[in-house]
Amino acid sequence: MANMLERNKNAKPVKKTHAEYAEDALYREVWEEVNNEKTMRFIKKYYKVILGIAFGIMIIAVGFQIAVRHNAMQKIRTAEQYEAAVATLDPNKLAAVANNIDGATADLALFQAYLLDNDIAKIEQLAKKGNTRDFRDLAKLHVIGAKGDAMTAQQVEEYLADLNTKNSPFYYTAALTVAQKYLAVGDKDTANKWLDKIIKDEKAPATISGSAQALR
Repeated sequence: MANMLERNKNAKPVKKTHAEYAEDALYREVWEEVNNEKTMRFIKKYYKVILGIAFGIMIIAVGFQIAVRHNAMQKIRTAEQYEAAVATLDPNKLAAVANNIDGATADLALFQAYLLDNDIAKIEQLAKKGNTRDFRDLAKLHVIGAKGDAMTAQQVEEYLADLNTKNSPFYYTAALTVAQKYLAVGDKDTANKWLDKIIKDEKAPATISGSAQALR
């Protein structure tokens, strides 16, 4: 095997004659003609499909560009509307902006409107229909702050049930709020269950854990 490889390695390449080069050139020319003919037949047979696909791709590309541009313009208009409403410190304008846009900006505008006029209807709307979980959960805590005295402890617990998950950014605050309500109505046993839940959780914020231990 080694001897064969060495012989092949040392072997000089065979030079082609002019006739062989001419034959190769003719072969390539014929091959190209055959391929060109096949290509033309394929195009003639399927040109409607090819045009349809090309047209579809063009429509998708143009539509995508329009959508991107529209989305960018919409964001600019949203920012301008929000900034104008904030500049006036008008809760009604902020509420109107919140109703005309969507996303976290709408939630922020409605929350700020509530802070300006303390209209419980605004914060209840945010708690019920907010676009983002963070603002919905925050709004629910504010609703309890405004109306919790007129609610039973069971009603408070049920109202904050959506916050009783660590997916909520206000999980620990909600748990402490429920415990405080049970303490307020004299149900210490139930309150202690909620307080223990906080105290035993190593991930609980220090301030909330400290408050729970003080109430326990």
